[in-house]
Amino acid sequence: MKTVADWTLVVHGGAGIIEQGNLNPEEERSIREALSRALEAGAAILREGGAALDAAEAAVRVLEDDPNFNAGRGSVFTYDGAIEMDAAVMDGRTRDAGAVTGVTRTRNPVTLARRVMEDSPHVLLSRDGADTFSREQGLEQADADWFAIAERRRQLDELKAQGDAYFDARMKYGTVGAVARDRFGHLAAATSTGGITGKRWGRIGDSPLIGAGTYADDRAGAVSATGSGEYFIRAVVAHEICARARIADEGVLSASRAVMKDVGALGGTGGVIVVGPDGTGGWAFNSAGMYRGKVSSESDPVVAIYGDE
Repeated sequence: MKTVADWTLVVHGGAGIIEQGNLNPEEERSIREALSRALEAGAAILREGGAALDAAEAAVRVLEDDPNFNAGRGSVFTYDGAIEMDAAVMDGRTRDAGAVTGVTRTRNPVTLARRVMEDSPHVLLSRDGADTFSREQGLEQADADWFAIAERRRQLDELKAQGDAYFDARMKYGTVGAVARDRFGHLAAATSTGGITGKRWGRIGDSPLIGAGTYADDRAGAVSATGSGEYFIRAVVAHEICARARIADEGVLSASRAVMKDVGALGGTGGVIVVGPDGTGGWAFNSAGMYRGKVSSESDPVVAIYGDE
């Protein structure tokens, strides 16, 4: 297999109804700058020979701290007005993984997911237990007011005013994620989200579910997904892409397009970012737009928002 790039990093900040005119110039500029900062945070590690997992986590932390996205600060509200965050990481070298769901106080849930992988015997921790583990690990905590922003509250109020029964399937998705290949050929994936506006009954989406929204395997690829999570769960999107790449000997980009076509046939929208063992990186999405960016040892950083970029 010919290596395309010594190292590669791809990031996303969500997918959905992201069209020209939906963002004002200031919002667009701010989002593009945030994607660029995330790329630089991860690329700085990869340039120095750092690990793919370190780069993916660093990139996602930047996006979790930016209120433009639905992860960490800026997470959406549940129907009852709470903020509950999910995250996952996976190391393609060993297929070790860690995830959390329903986290309420950890400033950077992606780092908590990594602690679950490295410092617990488990893969997935939830709600009060995940919060307790975070405090025991000494991770930075934040008050609820730090995560909450006025625009997310407005979105919840709009949802309720419209009388939608369960959750919003129309607003821009803002889940964040990163996938990376390091110069040693190892892959990693990381994903973080606040879920969907107005979620109820302890709903869990695809992001913290290994194989659905997050997956990495050095033999096949690394994937982070964003979109209508229920469909990504049903299609087991992240693992399906890697299975096609590994078993059917299909490139990760081709596999991504095929799997996203299947998601669309089920009725789901969204997208994925991927990187393959040879350093090929990119994305596939069936929504109007997707906040995304890519950089590698062989190419300068590029960020995009709309479908025609």
